[in-house]
Amino acid sequence: MQGTFIWYELMTTDREAATAFYRDVIGWQVKEFAHMTAQGEPYAVFNVPGYDMGSAGTMAITADMAKNGATPAWCGYVGVGDVDAKAREFADHGGAVHVPPTDIPNVGRFAVVADPHGAYLNLFKPMMTEAPAGPPPGTPGTLGWSELMADDGEEAFAFYSKMFGWEKAMAVDMGALGTYQTFTKDGVGPGGIGGMMTRIPDMPHAFWSYYTNVEAIDAATERVKAAGGEIVNGPMEVPGGSWIVQCRDPQGAHFALVAPKR
Repeated sequence: MQGTFIWYELMTTDREAATAFYRDVIGWQVKEFAHMTAQGEPYAVFNVPGYDMGSAGTMAITADMAKNGATPAWCGYVGVGDVDAKAREFADHGGAVHVPPTDIPNVGRFAVVADPHGAYLNLFKPMMTEAPAGPPPGTPGTLGWSELMADDGEEAFAFYSKMFGWEKAMAVDMGALGTYQTFTKDGVGPGGIGGMMTRIPDMPHAFWSYYTNVEAIDAATERVKAAGGEIVNGPMEVPGGSWIVQCRDPQGAHFALVAPKR
């Protein structure tokens, strides 16, 4: 769907170790592809068991990427109808284009862009017009929430509303931290498809983070620690009754988990 997150990807310094980590923590099955990136590098797709439609993918950071400052991180792909036009629109409205529109053979066309505060994400137009049926939203192993910590939450919402047509959903008063604004696209999701707010001062820069659904947060937290990951924040309950935990994997990539129960 245009204007919504349709894919998630881990860029890492040790693809084999990272694949094993997330398989143990989340329970994903892994499907390997020999040449699936724009550079022709190996790629792995994470699947919820029982479904052919992948939830996310992972690739190794190449030497050229590392020279340009790439570090382990999760990134989201927003579906658009015209990658080239949308990349230009980002640049024309104060954002930046870090990787120009590029074809991935037999997969689609993408670009890496950043908003005016420097938070980056990917634009994507897949070649595939019909995808295999995926698991229902909220199924453990699916990614279900995208979150932006912005330099200025109101400015960020105005920018993304212009770029993708996002609409305000529920606003949560976070006290001294400010307002957490959830957003939706064409009414998708009863509580929205993501949220954003002004980052707190000890966060060094604006960034997007992505939440993977798990069955129960405490058990998942223990799996993170047992597999060598680090707990950065939580577990904690959030408005609506869900539980979240924010983590860092052994290679240093930030990720988050969400569950309906403790």
